[in-house]
Amino acid sequence: MMNYPREEIQNAIEALHKLRDRASAGEVGWEAMADMFTETATFIDPAWGRFTGRQSITEFLRHGMSGLEDWKFPSDWYVIEGNRVVSHWWNRLPGQRADGTYYEVPGVSIIEYAGNGKFSYEEDIINMAHLYEILTESGWVPGPDMKIPPDKVNR
Repeated sequence: MMNYPREEIQNAIEALHKLRDRASAGEVGWEAMADMFTETATFIDPAWGRFTGRQSITEFLRHGMSGLEDWKFPSDWYVIEGNRVVSHWWNRLPGQRADGTYYEVPGVSIIEYAGNGKFSYEEDIINMAHLYEILTESGWVPGPDMKIPPDKVNR
């Protein structure tokens, strides 16, 4: 496996984070992020499961992120080791507590860079029990466009 220059990987992960911010802001659809992945990439979501291939990732992003238009996913930090990136970010629900803190749950992505500004793998890790607790605390109610993951997913 070829090791890519750190600067190239850094530029690609920053582009991915900027695109995620644009999708979160409603400037582009979530499926635009699929263009950051190779044709044969794998994406693993903690609720929706495993998706292989850019077309499958596109469909997941279009359907899986539907109904989360008022959520934000700001990046906190990332590290690069070889072609691998570990990125820490937040699932930030709308609103804030009385003390000004956000209703948010941390997430971590393990991402593999594949060259030419594209990634071949991403696995997102979120403590789903914590997320459900924050959902309850915040009182957030899904909108009519929210899709629920199927009972059986490809893990």
